[in-house]
Amino acid sequence: MYNEKHLKNIDIAIDKAKTLYESCICCGHICGINRNENKIGRCKIFEDTYHIKVASHTLHFGEEPMLVGERGSGTVFFSSCNLNCVFCQNYQISNEGVGDAVNIETLSDYFLNLEREGALNINLVSATHVIYPVLKGLKIALEKGLNLPIVYNTNGYDTKELLDCLDGIVDIYLPDLKYVFDDKAFKYSRAENYFNVAINAIEIMKSQVGDLTVNDNGIAESGIIIRHLILPNNESDSYDILIELKERGFLKSTISLMSQYNPKFKALDFENINRKLYKKEYDDVVDYALDLGFENLLVQEMESSENYLPDFTKEKPFQM
Repeated sequence: MYNEKHLKNIDIAIDKAKTLYESCICCGHICGINRNENKIGRCKIFEDTYHIKVASHTLHFGEEPMLVGERGSGTVFFSSCNLNCVFCQNYQISNEGVGDAVNIETLSDYFLNLEREGALNINLVSATHVIYPVLKGLKIALEKGLNLPIVYNTNGYDTKELLDCLDGIVDIYLPDLKYVFDDKAFKYSRAENYFNVAINAIEIMKSQVGDLTVNDNGIAESGIIIRHLILPNNESDSYDILIELKERGFLKSTISLMSQYNPKFKALDFENINRKLYKKEYDDVVDYALDLGFENLLVQEMESSENYLPDFTKEKPFQM
């Protein structure tokens, strides 16, 4: 089912992605670098379009329950990032360059191996800035029979042009919605116009795949799950995020409210976010979401701030 759909659309997706790289407009920075000439944009990655840097490829059980089930989500973490979040829990790969350069044939093997190991899906984590070689590696895997839903796990800072490439390829979108106010987005993630870019992207994602659908076993088949990480002292302006989502018609959408914030990387240097989230702060946001009428909320235990911390210097980064 998935294989036929993806094969039908993959060549068009690759052609569109190559065009994006000629004057890069993959993310909200719109840096305009010609990445087909191996020039480095805001994502700070050097890439020859036939090689890609991968930090981890593993069965992951720390995603939302409908993505992992009992067998796990086949996650592939790509090195570098198009954002610069001071609190990034994956800073080893987003900022410190941990990962191995592989060619697209090896990347396709990762996808196929994860399927053989029982993965419920192929989960592309932070692929915005490397979308062209990712799609080429995916094509090779599809031609060899890969038949799993594709999850696009993103910080949300994606352009319409990039999402047009993914229409018919991505089955499940898993975007962040981090901030509603530009001053916070720039202060903590060095992202200009973040909310407008991200909310536009999320609306396009929903128009492509709809709200979440699951099979009889409760496993996701298609749709969108919107993640929001709650920061201490309401620095993520969570109440405003929820109001915006309600006003834009997302009350029936699946919203994952995340309590797992941990002041890692550079976060200790920022006074308002240099501690973990208090339970009351988290509970108040959840209660507010329920009061607004959100019908499909996913919540986390407070222990998640420790349980979901990865170490990408190890073969298995997530020890849960």
